Amino acid sequence: QVQLVESGGGSVQSGGSLRLSCAASGYTFSGYSMGWFRQAPGKEREGVAGIDRYGSTKYADSVKGRFTISQDNAKKTLYLQMNSLKPEDTAMYYCAATPGQLGGWLLQRQLYNYWGQGTQVTVSS
Repeated sequence: QVQLVESGGGSVQSGGSLRLSCAASGYTFSGYSMGWFRQAPGKEREGVAGIDRYGSTKYADSVKGRFTISQDNAKKTLYLQMNSLKPEDTAMYYCAATPGQLGGWLLQRQLYNYWGQGTQVTVSS
């Protein structure tokens, strides 16, 4: 059984930082593409950042230069470092994984098979 468990969400002021973690189990972590998605009330879930099995990354334009995705294969953990947070970053953040190499499609929600429960990020001004 594939399990993804997010942690690290919380409430911060504009300009602050948070680091999200996603602990994976039940599959070969290094053989998957992984990503972070977010969903605000009344909005569709959108791709924020993705990383493939070889370490190549892709970011949404709205977070480039502020967010960094990384992974620790030994710990089977995915991270999202979020700096210079803005109120518009407020959302439920989800970790996702799917087998294989997504290449340029790392931010495509429909291509991911497994999802975590989400962790809330709230940014106030």
